[in-house]
Amino acid sequence: MDDLRDKYISLIAKAGDEATLEDLRVQAVGKKGEISLAMRELGKMSAEERQTAGPRLNALKDEITSALAAKKEALGDAALDERLRGEWLDVTLPARTRRQGTIHPISQVTEEVTAIFADMGFAVAEGPQIESDWYNFDALNIPGHHPARAEMDTFYTHRGEGDERPPHVLRTHTSPVQIRAMQAEGAPIRVIAPGRVYRADYDMTHTPMFHQIEGLAIDKDISMANLKWVLEEFVKAFFEVDDVELRFRASHFPFTEPSAEVDIRCSWEGGTLKVGEGDDWLEILGSGMVHPKVLEAGNIDPAAWQGFAFGMGIDRIAMLKYGIPDLRAFFDSDLRWLRHYGFAALDVPTLRGGLSR
Repeated sequence: MDDLRDKYISLIAKAGDEATLEDLRVQAVGKKGEISLAMRELGKMSAEERQTAGPRLNALKDEITSALAAKKEALGDAALDERLRGEWLDVTLPARTRRQGTIHPISQVTEEVTAIFADMGFAVAEGPQIESDWYNFDALNIPGHHPARAEMDTFYTHRGEGDERPPHVLRTHTSPVQIRAMQAEGAPIRVIAPGRVYRADYDMTHTPMFHQIEGLAIDKDISMANLKWVLEEFVKAFFEVDDVELRFRASHFPFTEPSAEVDIRCSWEGGTLKVGEGDDWLEILGSGMVHPKVLEAGNIDPAAWQGFAFGMGIDRIAMLKYGIPDLRAFFDSDLRWLRHYGFAALDVPTLRGGLSR
């Protein structure tokens, strides 16, 4: 046994790589290794001989195994030292190119629209996305039998058993923000309310979550003429045209009276929208004079004040301006899709101090 020990301890010490070390392990303690074969001979020995040879063989196996492990660790450390000596990093070299981010079309269009209305004196108002049905419906003169109040159209929040609080919904429009703004600031007031809204709908032009921007202006002598001017200036600035023709069609909204759908004169050439020319008309928003009951809900006296309101889908006008055919693409596309529609790296400061195209 001493010969086996001296033999393998010497060979292990001389091993220059892990492959040689593995060969030595197999030769010594593998299934057919010399020490393993010697241990099999224990069965042929007498009890007295096993009592002497057994512990010595086990101790030899443990010593060889420990020597193999120590040598393997030493070889690993030596290899790492050699690699560290051979490899180095030049910290003066320029960093690797990092992928550039892009602004999402919805974010960019929200910034564009906000900037345009800011130039006309409109401040930004915000409100909660989960609203009581009073703010979302009642305060806006939407009666209890209106289809929008049905669960097939509106997402109602779950209430536990015994919860007697009024019903709450995921807001279906940003109009509740107008009520909150009137209650907080009174009149005169001029605000826009951009934000996410929710309705139970999903196809090429509708999604359960989308974005709206609504405007409100209240003053002493405000009229539909002021509304028309504001919308004309907005359309010219947003679509970057020098002239535009709007058509107001009589409509009905519970929160405005009179109410009007607004169309823009346009043409379609090769699938591309051209605003301000042609023989076609395209609906882009709804508008009207604020209903007296809505003013009262906002704690404003309708006998002394009047105003106009309008609302449009940010997703929809983004599709029109940038030629995006499917609304669902806003939510499931990648950077290649963004670049295809001209949304490049973030390199220009935006209204909120971030970066945009």
